[in-house]
Amino acid sequence: MSLLWIIAICFASILTMTLLDMWFLVRQGLHYLYALLWQKPPKDIFQPFVMQNLVLTTDLDCMLHMNNARYLRESNIATCTFFARYGLSAALRALGGSTVLSASCSRHRQPLRVFERFDIHTRILGWDDHAFYLEQLFVRRPKDFVMAVVLCRHHIAGTTPAALIELVAQKKVQSPELPEEVKHWLKYNEASSQRLRAESNLQKSNKEQ
Repeated sequence: MSLLWIIAICFASILTMTLLDMWFLVRQGLHYLYALLWQKPPKDIFQPFVMQNLVLTTDLDCMLHMNNARYLRESNIATCTFFARYGLSAALRALGGSTVLSASCSRHRQPLRVFERFDIHTRILGWDDHAFYLEQLFVRRPKDFVMAVVLCRHHIAGTTPAALIELVAQKKVQSPELPEEVKHWLKYNEASSQRLRAESNLQKSNKEQ
């Protein structure tokens, strides 16, 4: 291989790492493929999915804790793996649907420190006509202490959550009643949307005047 080719490959690698978050994309892709190709879907759609993890030096903030952004990043990887493992990704493709995260809320109880092991427990809390509601617990090992909680609302387009669950479970399944704290969170989301719509309408009215 000529020196020119070596320089070109190095430059392309540096450019790719600079413009794209390659480590995140590679990790997400590997987790997704492993769940899709080598792990059998569980019989119970409500069974928690557990993904093991470790705090690395690249996860730290200036206080030497895992930084807040990493929680949501790891939450995203766990969610994608969860959808693949439980057959929801295949059901989305079969029904011509898609999903997008429309809201999330995180609560931190204690910090995770470098080289601490933790698991992310992901489970479906329930659904309505438009979205799934997931809970993700960041559990430190080996003490099994819940370090953080993330709630996620995944909006479903092109189909319905009930249709996806029915396809995966091969039967109709009723959504469980959502926990009280999730109901309060949804009320906050609705109140926030109403306020933002009101402010937007006021700005439009002022421009028209």
